[in-house]
Amino acid sequence: MPDFIFELTEIEKKYLKHIAMLSIRARFEKGIEVPEPPTEKMREKLGAFVTLKIKGRLRGCIGHISGDQALWKTITRMAVQAAFHDPRFPPLSRDELDSVQMEISILSPLLPLDDPEKIEPGKHGLLIQRTGASGLLLPQVAAEWGWDRNTFLSHTCRKAGLEDSCWKDPQTELYWFQAAVF
Repeated sequence: MPDFIFELTEIEKKYLKHIAMLSIRARFEKGIEVPEPPTEKMREKLGAFVTLKIKGRLRGCIGHISGDQALWKTITRMAVQAAFHDPRFPPLSRDELDSVQMEISILSPLLPLDDPEKIEPGKHGLLIQRTGASGLLLPQVAAEWGWDRNTFLSHTCRKAGLEDSCWKDPQTELYWFQAAVF
């Protein structure tokens, strides 16, 4: 996989985080409008995830893996999804709003992975699919937990609700990607 280099200016990063937070705030406050993007790069069609944490603990993480909409629109949708529709958590409350830290991951296109030995934990993300089940872990997850390749592969299987060794089954589809994270 060639290195995914998607560079953003500080203005673009601030804009994306700002509109993500505005989108969440709009659920609690009337009259909030999301400003148009400052650059054409924000209109590129890329997948993205929005991760919310409070005091360093996960509070919501939802993403869209395919780039079928302008990046800025994907970010606003995923921020709302992460805040209010992550099935692992109750909807974010107004009281929690000021405590939220946000991380945005912009995804490279997903490519089929022909050899799991090529996975570099912390650099590559992984999507595993088999018989209607799928699980995805972002590249930074392996780094945060200090996982080696096999542990990362096993946890991605587990995220899909499959047995830990499902990645070894030829019927399992593996896809890899990289992410620009800020």
